[in-house]
Amino acid sequence: MSDRVMLLDSASLYFRAFYGVPDTVKAPDGRAVNAVRGLLDMIAKLVTTYEPTHLVACWDDDWRPQWRVDLIPTYKTHRVAEPVETGPDVEVVPDPLEAQVPIIREALGVLGIPIVGVADHEADDVIGSLATQSEIPVDVVTGDRDLFQLVDDARGVRVIYTGRGMSNLEVLTDEAVLAKYAVRPDQYADFATMRGDASDGLPGVAGVGDKTAATLLAAHGDLGAIRAAAEAGTGMTAGVRAKILAAADYLSVAPEVVRVVRDLELGTVDSRIRAVDAARVEDLATRWSLGGSATRAAAALSARR
Repeated sequence: MSDRVMLLDSASLYFRAFYGVPDTVKAPDGRAVNAVRGLLDMIAKLVTTYEPTHLVACWDDDWRPQWRVDLIPTYKTHRVAEPVETGPDVEVVPDPLEAQVPIIREALGVLGIPIVGVADHEADDVIGSLATQSEIPVDVVTGDRDLFQLVDDARGVRVIYTGRGMSNLEVLTDEAVLAKYAVRPDQYADFATMRGDASDGLPGVAGVGDKTAATLLAAHGDLGAIRAAAEAGTGMTAGVRAKILAAADYLSVAPEVVRVVRDLELGTVDSRIRAVDAARVEDLATRWSLGGSATRAAAALSARR
């Protein structure tokens, strides 16, 4: 059995579970547990299908780091429920989901899945650092396209993309990213910078969409070379040149916001999958009305030990 680590973009998955699983089943205290049950079923499917030997739940200790906001003030602004002066801003999260997060963390602990987060950084940065520093192949599970920049066939780093639902998972390799966007994974961050992303509050370069961004990267290689060509007035039409030059201030700061951090010092993370304590799982399932979701996840993990 070849070693492979699976990195979960935890919030991406439990948000999807919350909106994808009916909230008709309640815990004894009355709170919904649809996000918990959905996430556990996702873990069971992912572990059974892709057979990792190691598993990590990567966490948003700061979903909107101030250093990214300092560079682009609009970064995730529309998702702020309440600004906080001395810590991470409060994100817009439905109350029934927020109430389930402690149960999710407890369930991950019972299953032996380590939760890794870093102050002032997003789960993306934890994933980027773990994937880059890993000595074994990596599967990144996420619904966030920004993490396509981590795909690297030479190092065995793939993205299992959940954007089309758990019944239609996509495995992104070098070839798949190139076929989908006409850029290489190592160009994807520059591509995303130019295209922008309304869901993250990134305006992009006005008038430059996927096709133009990909064409520019094919011609020049990276964003630095594109900007140099625009300043020199070569290698692009006058209209595109004007758009690149007009976005100079944005392009000076956006790449640092879009690129995931890869050099966080995370120490040793014991992520090897081990057999799960059946009694603890039964207690968890009973206390929170998790039905078969907890036992399915435990069985999938125990089969990989």
